[in-house]
Formats: sequence, C-alpha cells, structure tokens
Amino acid sequence: MRIIAICLFSLIAGSALAQQWATSYKVSEIVPDIQLLQGEGGFGGGNIGLLTGPDFVVLIDDGVTPLAPMLLETVQGAAGRPVNFIINTHVHGDHAGGNAHFAAQGAVVFAHENIRKRLLADASGAGGPRGLPVVTFGEGVSFHLNGLEARVFHLADAHTDGDAAILFPEAKLLFTGDAQFHHMFPFIDLDSGGSYAGYVAAQQQLLALAGEGVRIVPGHGDITDHAGLAEDLRVLQDAHARVAALVGEGLSADEVVARNPLAQYDAEYSWAFITTERMTRTLFRDITAASE
Repeated sequence: MRIIAICLFSLIAGSALAQQWATSYKVSEIVPDIQLLQGEGGFGGGNIGLLTGPDFVVLIDDGVTPLAPMLLETVQGAAGRPVNFIINTHVHGDHAGGNAHFAAQGAVVFAHENIRKRLLADASGAGGPRGLPVVTFGEGVSFHLNGLEARVFHLADAHTDGDAAILFPEAKLLFTGDAQFHHMFPFIDLDSGGSYAGYVAAQQQLLALAGEGVRIVPGHGDITDHAGLAEDLRVLQDAHARVAALVGEGLSADEVVARNPLAQYDAEYSWAFITTERMTRTLFRDITAASE
C-alpha cells in the first residue's frame, strides 16, 4: 500500500506525480457481498468499499476523478449493474473524485453536511458541481441494504470537519475513511477543520466500536483490527507528546524539526506525503494554535 505515497489527489493535482495513476483496480472480498477496491500499478485514491446484493449497489468513496471511468467499469463488472448510492467519508478528491461521473450514471451521493458546504465553494474535489452530495446528514444516518444495516456516523474535527465512518454490525466490519491511516503517519488537515484532539477522539470512538472480530478498513493502508488501530493511536499520541515537550521548551518549528523528535517512527510510519518532518510540523502547528 506504499503506492499511496504518490499523495492525496486533492493536493497533487497538476503535478508530475498526478500522472502516475493506477492502471487497474483490484477487487477483494472482505465478507460476503462487501468488497475492497484498491488501485494497482499507480495511485487509485483511498480504499473503496463496494456493497453488492439483490437490492442495491453501494460505494463507500469513489477514488480520483481521472480514474472514475475505469472504476465504473470495474464496479459494473463486479456488481453486474449500476451504483445506486455513494457514501463519501470526507471531502478530499482521492475519496470523492468520482462523484460527478457516478452521479451522471444515476448514483445518489450521501455525505456529511460539511462536505457539501466545502464542495459548494470548490467542487473540483468531487469531479465538478454534479458531484455535490444531494443527501446530507449531521450526526449520522442508517442504511438498510441487502439484508445488512450500515450505520454512518460523523467524526467531528478529525481528519477534516466532515469525516464519516461506516459500521456494518452484522458483518463486523468498520470503514474509517481517513480517520485512520494504518501503520502510517496520518494526514490531519488543519485547513479543512481537522485537529489532533478531534483525530484522537475519533480513533477512540472507533476503538469502542471495533470489538472482538471486527475488521477495520482504513482510508489508506491494509485491513486491520482493534489492535492495529490501537497501535496507530498510541504512536500518534506519543508523537504529539514528544513534539509538545519541545514546544514547551520554547523552540521554534524549525528548531523542533531539527531535534527530530519522531525519529524512532521514521522507518515504519513515515511516507512520501506525511514524512516525519511534515508530521512534526503539523503537530507543532496544532499545539501552538491551541495555546493561542
């Protein structure tokens, strides 16, 4: 999954890296009637969930705009018919970039109300104005699909201010969106309403839902479980404590970076978009803003 180091589409559009798109989508069954779609051969966006069955076809996120036609072909091949509903986990274009393309085929897009607000200001992350969510929710909404319940709930001010996670209780399956980057430093988008405190609160909420036997699909990274999410949270909290200690010494951002407080996590958690330095600077900015 380190191919996601090519970076989040919404932040690399127009760059040379944006040309290294996936050449196909791999479809893997997680549980009966729920598949995981992941780009192969390049960047395909975040992890995508596909729910199929006798009644409805549902996507959880829909990748990047340039690959929407290929994703549609993959989904139709796996499901045998068009998509009825799309659930966006957040606003970024590596998760919502296919909205407009699928909406043109008749799919109805659901998302948190803050996602629609942000896309009204700039719809490029959803593939254009047609990709705006047409059904929005505040705290949450439940779907009853193909004999399964899907509980969609808001995670406040975590990765962004419009994050949503989806729990399938009967299937013991939890999709976190980018409220989890498994075994990677997370992207906390401070400019889109995200915060360290909100991110930690979201992960604690997710841990409470992820009981024994529950499988967790992160926004990026491999499928994991309660223990994997708990370890990701531990690393983030320790990273925050290390940076906060240096902030407490009165050091500047550059001075904190020079101390390299997250060095012990560099080999396992650093990746091309959220490097050790960028994680350090994000935490520094969050800590100092909170103290103002």
